[in-house]
Amino acid sequence: MRLSDLIPDHEVLLALEPDELGLRMLPMLDRWPRHDNLQLSTLLIIVLGHPQVIAQTPTTAGQYPQGPRTQIAEAVTEAWYWLIGTALLLPDPQYTGGLMMVLSRKARQLAKEPERRSAYGGRRLNREALHQAIKEDVWSLFHRGKYDTAVFEAMKAVEVSVRAAARLSDKDLGVPLMRKAFDKATGALTDQTMEEGEREARAHLFAGAIGSYKNPHSHRNVTLEDAGEARKSSCWLTTSFAS
Repeated sequence: MRLSDLIPDHEVLLALEPDELGLRMLPMLDRWPRHDNLQLSTLLIIVLGHPQVIAQTPTTAGQYPQGPRTQIAEAVTEAWYWLIGTALLLPDPQYTGGLMMVLSRKARQLAKEPERRSAYGGRRLNREALHQAIKEDVWSLFHRGKYDTAVFEAMKAVEVSVRAAARLSDKDLGVPLMRKAFDKATGALTDQTMEEGEREARAHLFAGAIGSYKNPHSHRNVTLEDAGEARKSSCWLTTSFAS
């Protein structure tokens, strides 16, 4: 299997993010012999179609044009190191020096199941997009697949931050807390320079977020399996804290 079989158009390859390209490379890497060609240098030679490699390994030789070979090499290198950074590629214990890599258990599963690769690609959350107060805990929970807990912790941080900023009592909780803090007329966190409708919408925004994503998890077991929904609600915290 060649990378050009999986991604025939080199322009499509270059448009992919490192994680997207890395995941799409897995079926090819999964079929390679273990002993001599899970090294990045060999991967690049094969993908770029070195003449000697084409002659020796016609089943894996690259078919991309020579013009953009530098950009293709850079994209594949970025994808390779993304796979290493996410523990989808691991050092081969049969070799010393850490240069030879093998697919992890998760990577072998993803290589065989396109649906799971697609879902896994949607489960990325940029750690730097999160506020410092929730960055480590929420990011870790999210990438362990504990979306409901990640969202709960993120929304709890919003609640704590709003209560402190508005100087309200510990007895002020959840939706009532948000309504009081962002009351369009008397709220301590209300920007009175905004139009009345905008002030009211801000109160609805915070109250709705807490009511939808924090309160239900406080009172019962709520299953959240949609990584995209969890990511949106967690990243919303950046705007919340900034405001």
